[in-house]
Amino acid sequence: MYYEVYLDSLFLVNFLMNLFCLELTNLSLKKCASRRRILAGAAFGGVLSLLPFLMPGNVFFRMVSAALVSTAGMLLIAFPLRGIGAAVQTAERLLLSTFLMGGGILFLIRLLPSLRKALTGLLGILGIGTLLFMEAAFLVGKNGKTGGVYNAVLIGNGRKVGVRALMDTGNSLIEPISGKPVCILERSVFERLWSGSEPPGFRAVPYHSVGMRRGILTGYLIPEIQIEMDGISRRCRDVYVGLVDERLAGGGEYGMILNPKVLKEESHDHKDRAARKASF
Repeated sequence: MYYEVYLDSLFLVNFLMNLFCLELTNLSLKKCASRRRILAGAAFGGVLSLLPFLMPGNVFFRMVSAALVSTAGMLLIAFPLRGIGAAVQTAERLLLSTFLMGGGILFLIRLLPSLRKALTGLLGILGIGTLLFMEAAFLVGKNGKTGGVYNAVLIGNGRKVGVRALMDTGNSLIEPISGKPVCILERSVFERLWSGSEPPGFRAVPYHSVGMRRGILTGYLIPEIQIEMDGISRRCRDVYVGLVDERLAGGGEYGMILNPKVLKEESHDHKDRAARKASF
């Protein structure tokens, strides 16, 4: 028995399914990968899906080999992995996203047997995949809004100071001149980093708390902050911090409140540096 396989359709389906799975993984990791890297990883996986039909040898061996190489390649291309632990954790989330998407498609096809022919076609699979991705992305994004407490390292003045940092979506502070996001930091932590010299980038940062309290925070520019999130190190440069005299957490669980927008600033910084290199 022979089957006709259209390689262009096969590539398109696998590319989009890979794209959906990588995007879900990226959402669960709080968007640590750029859109360009996600697209490149999905394209790599789409090309690898064609190899079992082009290689000689045992069918099972070809399928397993292509799947392993494809998964490893997509992870390395899409995500800035640092260490075995981060790679394993990211691989687990990618596999979970894959099972979620694949299982959802099979469930809907079996649930609607009268539409089996339409749903198993190219447009049907892409349509189901798109709907499942939108629903899963909403749920992952909703669950990810609670943030978390992470290890952060402040770098400046020739020193490094570690601090536990809370990712808080309620922190919407911005520096009024540049419009850059502002994180909140205990003054005692900042003084450990910048003792003995005048810190750069002084700014007055206005704030308005939930209890209708208004005021001005003393703000400074920290050259670099490294945030360890789910085994992946995020490097944010030129981050403004607003200093507070009181403890941010009564039990000392954290000494810094991160503004989630600093992670978006990180991706913009990568693009800006790439553009500057291309201009020379």
